[in-house]
This record gives sequence, structure tokens and C-alpha cells, in this order.
Amino acid sequence: MVSGGGEGAAPLNEALRERFEIIEAEDLLRGLSQLSQQPFAGVFLAAAHLDEATKIGQLLENQRILQNMPDGVVVLDADNRIVLHNAKMAQWCRAENLVGENFYSVLSDPEILGPDYCPFHTALSSGAESTSTLRVGENQYLQLHVAPILPGDGATKGPSSPRQLIVAIRDVTTEYLQQQKLAAIHRAGIELSDMSPEDLLNMSVDERVELLKSNILHFTKDLLNFDVVEIRMLDVDTGRLDPLLTVGMEPEAANRELFAKTQGYGVTGFVAATGKSYLCEDTVEDPLYLTGASGAKSSLTVPLILHDAVVGTFNVESTEPRAFRESDLQFLEIFSRDVAVALNTLELLSAEKASTTVQSIEAIHTAVALPIDDILNEAVSVMERYIGHEPKVVERLERILRNARDIKQVIQKVGQSMTPSEAVPEGLQTRQHSFLLSRRILVVDDDESVRSAAHALLERYGCIVETAHDGVEALSMIRAISSMGTYDVVIADIRLPDMNGYELLLKLKEMDEMPPLVLMTGFGYDPGHSIVKARQAGLKEVLYKPFRLDQLLETVERVLASSGAVKQP
Repeated sequence: MVSGGGEGAAPLNEALRERFEIIEAEDLLRGLSQLSQQPFAGVFLAAAHLDEATKIGQLLENQRILQNMPDGVVVLDADNRIVLHNAKMAQWCRAENLVGENFYSVLSDPEILGPDYCPFHTALSSGAESTSTLRVGENQYLQLHVAPILPGDGATKGPSSPRQLIVAIRDVTTEYLQQQKLAAIHRAGIELSDMSPEDLLNMSVDERVELLKSNILHFTKDLLNFDVVEIRMLDVDTGRLDPLLTVGMEPEAANRELFAKTQGYGVTGFVAATGKSYLCEDTVEDPLYLTGASGAKSSLTVPLILHDAVVGTFNVESTEPRAFRESDLQFLEIFSRDVAVALNTLELLSAEKASTTVQSIEAIHTAVALPIDDILNEAVSVMERYIGHEPKVVERLERILRNARDIKQVIQKVGQSMTPSEAVPEGLQTRQHSFLLSRRILVVDDDESVRSAAHALLERYGCIVETAHDGVEALSMIRAISSMGTYDVVIADIRLPDMNGYELLLKLKEMDEMPPLVLMTGFGYDPGHSIVKARQAGLKEVLYKPFRLDQLLETVERVLASSGAVKQP
């Protein structure tokens, strides 16, 4: 009975009670709530509710719809007590009848996460809709959409301000946990290559790589919950996929040679070749799959992509068929992008460290090069005076020459050992030209800046450079090195303090084994026409100062080629 009160209803109530069990409701919404809880023989509406009688069928139909909705729906009064609820709400609360109960109490006093921390009060006081999120227990998240039931809605009558609320409750646990996981993956990606200045200073390249691998493995297991992991890096030149990190794979699979090709190299080769992720739901049925982990029934492989280019692959496997879902694919793709960035950052840091080391070694080498050349020049000059007279003195001077030359070689070797090529991207490595490697070059010029530049430019490419101040020193150096062969190239200025370039050429022609000669000149007047005379005497090459690096290398290459001295790479 929806009576609505009034003195006229009392006699009728008494008469009906003699024959029926009467359940009274103050308004139509409470009446609908009672109808949803238990069966009734009939419904009595007082005169005050006659205008709503025409809508009773529609309201009952709406009630049936509410009972079958996948989301929870409740109607609350101003004290947050439940007036009406559907079956989904009762299911969440593990109770059949929630009418009259406090909304928050039936949900075990959940934590309000916002954005509105008083959604019911907001809707009642403002007459506007409100939203908020609740955390129920440890791992359930409910999203509330609260709307006031305003006068004229057809369900209640009363003053102008709303007295009741309708609340739609949606379980967003999956979406909320996914957002939390995405945020955690993002934080993990930042931490992958996060190193303090002390770490960068104290850790070697190999130690940094091991730290990164340890971080990747930690987040892969603890955050993504993958136990079998294989990461391979793509060698762009060969197309080979080299193992970087392998956990849980069979030794044969871990050591298997794979290439970035769509056929013959399994899922990993396919992913590296196409740049597309691949979800293998059943390894038995998938023809692309090659055995990886023992007993694996499914796998998930994504490319490592940096600047729209594939740089490697990230593969995980499970002993359960169809163990991976689309969400796992999304998580792994996001994490793999962070892995690619971290590997690139590590490579850049290693390259920077290697470049700094190279610069330091070159600075040391340049600083000692000219003083060592002076030692060589003085030792050779003294040695020529004792040749044929004091064999022991000559022998000791030769030892001094060898030791002086060894100093430069030791510095070069130390520099090479401190800058491992694998830590430096190809574009930053000093390219070793096979035609210059280990070639002995004598540079003759009284200008110290020219001699220093020759050391800096040519030794960068593996040359062994020695210098002399004038023609006499140059001839002494050439004679003294005869026991080791001769210089592969002699580069001399056309105007030396004691002779010109043409005169030096004639002196060289008198030797049993003449080294190839290149003359240097500035863009000035050649009063003695030494270049013209030298060309007539057989000179092939001339360099113009200040020489460019490419011009210097090309000239030396041509000289070595014409003399038949180019080594085969």
C-alpha cells in the first residue's frame, strides 16, 4: 500500500488488514523497492498518488531492467540510506536485501579516491551530478556516478531541493589496475637507465651493461610477471640477432644463431624483420615457433624500436597455452620501448666516455710526440758520429731509439684498450683505414705547428709518425731506420733551413732504398722553382698548406698505391 498518509486512509487500512498482510510505503520508489524484494497479491495506491498510477507499468518495467543491469544501481535518501537497489548491488555486498542500510556500511566503509570526496553531499546540495571512485577491500575499485532525483522526475514529490539520489556503480577494477600497471611500467622505464653521477664515474662499460640487464630482469619478473625472457639485439650490418639477456631458455635455443628474416628463424626472426609484435597462443600449432623454453606452450614477442627502426627483440614464454592476453602485449610493448631507450642511453654514455678517453689519450700523445721526436733526432745525430768507431755506443743509442719509439706505441695501445669499439656507435668510432695502419711516415718541416698537426691527424688513423726539423735530420733518420726497413712516405716542406725540396729529392735518390717523397708548400712564390725541378726529377705528389685532412689522406693513399705498399684489408 502506497498510502501517502491522510485521515481518510485509516479506515481503509483497518478494513484491509482484516483480510491481508499490509506493507506500507511512503512513496512510489519505496513501494517499488518492496515489490522487488518479495511477491505481493496486489498494489493499492492512495488518492495522492493517482496521477502516478498511469506510469506504474513503465516503472515496473524499468525495475525489471535495473535488476538485470551489469552495473550496480541504488537509490539513496538524504541520509545515504538505500531506498532501492538492483541485483548486482546485492551480489557485490553478498546480501539479498539492502533497503534501509547505509550505503558506505554495506561496502565495508570503502576508501574514497576522488575526484569528489563527498559525492552524495555535492549532488544533494548543488543539484548537479557528481563522480568519484571507491576502493573496496584490497583490490576492488568501484566508480560512482551520482545524480539527484529532482522534483518533477515522476517518482517523488516534495520541496524544490532533491531528497533522493540515484547512483550508478560500475566495477572498474580491471581498468584501474591496468592504469596502475601502466604507471608502474612508466616509472620502471625511467629507472632502467637511471644512474647517479657516482655510478657513471666509477662503473665500467661492462658494469653498466650488467646493471641494466639486472634492472630489466627485475622489472620483467616482479612487475610484468614473466619468468622466461630472451632479449636479442640486431646487428644492422649482418642482420644477426645477438643475445643480450637470456633467462629460462634451453641452452640450444639461447645459443641459436638467428637473423632478421621472415622465414627460417622463428618468431624472433619474423618480428625483427617485420617490426610487428607476434602472439603465439599455441606453440604446437604455430609453424613459426622454434623451441625456446622447455615445455613452452605459448610465447609473446615484440620488437625493440628506437626512432622507428628495429634494434632488437623482446621474447617471453609460458608453459601454459594461451597464457598471454592483449593487455600483456600492450604492457610488453610499452616496456620494450623503454628498454630500447635505456639501451640507447647506455650506448650514448659509453660513447661519450670512450670519446673523452680518446681525446685524453690524443692530448697526451700529442704532448709527448714532439719531445720524443727531438730525442730521436738527437740520438740519430750522435749515433752517426760513432758508427764504425764505437759499436757499444751505437748499440746503446739504438736501444734508446727503440725505447723512445716504444713510448708512443704504448700510449696508443693503452688508449685502444680503454675505448672498446663495441661501446662506441659506429658513427663515433675512429675509422681505421687499412692503407694507413702501421705505416711509418716522416714529416720534415721547421714549423712546429705543422709537425704537431701531422701527429694529430695521421696517428688518428694508425700511422707511426716521426718528424725532423731540416733536411740533414731527415736524412739521418732515414739512414738510421734502415735496419727496420724504411719510411713508407716522407712528407717534406719545399723550403727547409738547410736545403730545398728538390735538393732533398736528389739526396734521397742516392740511397739504396729511396722512400716515396711528397713535397709541401704554402700558396706562395717558389723562387727556386724547386717543385718544377722536382717534378722533372720524378716527384709525383704535392701538398698545399694548410692541408685538409681528406686531401692529406688521399695524397698518402695515392703514394702508397703507386709504390705498391698498400696492405690488403
